[in-house]
Amino acid sequence: MTEHETYQSPFSWRYGGKAMRHLFSEAHRRRLWRRVWVALARAQASLGLVTTAQLRDIEAHADDVDLQRSFEIESVTRHDIMAEIKAYAEQCPVGGGVLHLGATSMDIVDNAEVLRQREALDLVLSELSVLIGRMATLTERYAETPVMGYTHIQPAEPTTLGYRFAQTLQDLLMDWESLCGVRKGLKGKGFKGAVGTMASFTQLLADKGVSAAELERLALADLGLDAFSVTTQTYPRKQDWWVLNALAGLAQTLYRFAFDLRILQSPPFGELSEPFAKGQVGSSAMPFKRNPITAEKIDSLARYVSTLPTTAWHNAAHNLLERTLDDSANRRIIIPNAFLAIDELLQVTNRLVGEMNVWEGAIRRNLEAYGIFAASERLLMEAVKAGGDRQKLHEVIREHSLTAWAAVQRGDANPLATLLSTEPAFTALLSPTQIRSLLDASDYVGEAPKRAREMANRARRMVSSCVSHSGNEK
Repeated sequence: MTEHETYQSPFSWRYGGKAMRHLFSEAHRRRLWRRVWVALARAQASLGLVTTAQLRDIEAHADDVDLQRSFEIESVTRHDIMAEIKAYAEQCPVGGGVLHLGATSMDIVDNAEVLRQREALDLVLSELSVLIGRMATLTERYAETPVMGYTHIQPAEPTTLGYRFAQTLQDLLMDWESLCGVRKGLKGKGFKGAVGTMASFTQLLADKGVSAAELERLALADLGLDAFSVTTQTYPRKQDWWVLNALAGLAQTLYRFAFDLRILQSPPFGELSEPFAKGQVGSSAMPFKRNPITAEKIDSLARYVSTLPTTAWHNAAHNLLERTLDDSANRRIIIPNAFLAIDELLQVTNRLVGEMNVWEGAIRRNLEAYGIFAASERLLMEAVKAGGDRQKLHEVIREHSLTAWAAVQRGDANPLATLLSTEPAFTALLSPTQIRSLLDASDYVGEAPKRAREMANRARRMVSSCVSHSGNEK
C-alpha cells in the first residue's frame, strides 16, 4: 500500500507500469550492485585472487538485500555504496573480507546502471513494438479513406486518413531505429578503478601473469556487457545524454500525434476522438464535456521528458577531469523519471490507438465543405489541356473561390461547384458534368493509399528484424 501521508512521486504509484517501477526500485538497484560484485568475485576466483569458499559465500547471499541494515550503516558512513558493501560483507562470514577487492564504487554503480538501463530499454521496445503494430493496422485500414488535409491548420488538399497515420508510423520507426541502436550500443564502465587506469587491479595481479584487462574481460562476460575502452572514474556521461535524447525523440512523436488528435477531436473538425467511458466525467461544472484528457496527458508528460536531456547534457559537459559528483543527485531522478514517463506514455498511447473512434460522417462533411477548393486545381489543369488560358482561368477560379469562402463562413452550403459548372469560361472547354466530376475531391489523393500501405509493410518488417540481444546476455 502506497503511503500517502508523505510526499510520493507520481511515478511511485500513478504513472508508469509495475515492471518499470520494479526496475527502478532501490531493492532492484542493490541486487544489480550485488550481481556486479559477484561477477567481479568470479573473475578474481578464476585468477586465484579469491578462494572457492569465499566465492560460494558471496554468491549465496547475492539476493539477500537488507535495505534497513544498509540505511543504518549509511547514516554513519554517509556513503550508500560503502554501506551496502558492509551490509553484504556482514552476511558473508567467509567471503565478506574480499568483497569489492580492487574496485572503486563506480566500478559497481556504473555497470549496474547500464544493466538497469538495458532492462528498461527492453521494456520500452516491447511496448513500442505493440504501438507500431497497432499504428500499422490503422494505416492499412484507412489507407484509402479520403480526408481533408490541412496546412497552417487551414484546409489545403485531400489526403487519406491512413496516410496521415503513416506520418506518425514513420516517426515511430525512426524512434525504433534510434532506441535499438542505443540498446545495442550501451556500454558499461568495466573495472578500471578510481580514475580509469586499472592501477589497483594491475597491482593485485602483478604476480599472476595475467593483465587487468583479462580480469575485466572475464567479469564483463559474466555480466553480458561491453565496456568503454577508456574511462575516468565513471563511464562517459555522454551516454546518458544519448539515452535520454532517444527517449525524448519518442516522446516528441507521441506528443505530435496526441496534439493532432486534440485538434481533430474538437467539434469544428470532429473526425477522431479518444474513447470516453460510460461513467467518465468530463467536467465538474459542465456535464456535457468530453475533454481529450488522454491526449492532453500524453502531451503533458512528453513535454516533461523533452526537458531531461538538457540536464544530462550538463552532466556530461561538467564531468570535469577524472570526475565530479555534481551529476549524482540529479541522475537518481532524471534517468528513472525518463523511463517511467515513457513507459506511461507508451501504455496510454497503446490504449488510445486501440480504442480510438473514427467519425466518417464528420470526415465526409469536412471533405465536402473544403475539398472542392483543392479540386479546383485539377479543373484548371484539365481546362488548360483543353485549350484554355491558364492565367485567365486561374483568376476566374480565384474570384469564385472568394465568393464560395464567404458563403461557407456564413454557414451556407459551398456554392463553388455550381459557380464553376455554370461559368462560361469553363463550359466553353468542358461539359458541366465533367466540371462537377473534376471538382469531386474524394479521389484527389495521389499516391497516398499506396504509400500508406508500403509504410505499414515496412514497419512490420523493421520491427521483426530488430532482434533483442537479451537472449545472449545473462
